[in-house]
Amino acid sequence: MRTYQFYLVSTPIGNLDDLSRRAATVLGSVDFILAEDTRKARVLLNRFGINKPVRSYHDHNKERVTPSILTQLRDGKTAALVSDAGTPLVSDPGYYLVRRLIDEEIPFTAIPGPSAVLQALVLSGLPPDRFAFFGYMPRKKGARERVLQEAGKNTGTSIFFESPRRLLKTLAEAGAVLGNRELVVARELTKLHEAVVRGSAAELLEFFSVSGVKGEVTLLIRGRGRR
Repeated sequence: MRTYQFYLVSTPIGNLDDLSRRAATVLGSVDFILAEDTRKARVLLNRFGINKPVRSYHDHNKERVTPSILTQLRDGKTAALVSDAGTPLVSDPGYYLVRRLIDEEIPFTAIPGPSAVLQALVLSGLPPDRFAFFGYMPRKKGARERVLQEAGKNTGTSIFFESPRRLLKTLAEAGAVLGNRELVVARELTKLHEAVVRGSAAELLEFFSVSGVKGEVTLLIRGRGRR
């Protein structure tokens, strides 16, 4: 069996019980763990009785700390990277490190697990056979309008992460760009108050203007010409 020195470990997106047995075993076996937010990582590790050193790794320190990580891996140490929630590298830090691992020919693998992208897609009721993930919706209005126009031309389902604070603004702009195209808002996935709301941008805007928006949000847009 091939041995690896580095693991990209998927973590729960809300329900801690979704951590796989394999993921827990790997996290308990490595010499140290890298996490974007060490406090959040420690909550998960404590839940499963995993006591390993946890180090901060994020976009603001990646260039500074990566050389020392590579040195330790070359010396035979093993490590894992976890995101705050879900699969590492998917709108989370890690890509820079993966490229360096490839350059250094350090063996690594990924431990599959929860993903808000796929969870939202299968719950949405939109065609799942072709989809594009766009990451987080841009904060600036002009950039949002451009990416909504791109999604409007896409024949597959378009998927975005969005802040609950900006969802109403995004839905208003989506209505202007996409008209009556079906959208889906999935929020608090795998948690107690998980909800999936479907409708046009105008209908969703009316709904969330009354109910309010809380929790992590994934926004999906039906592909052009799809039924």
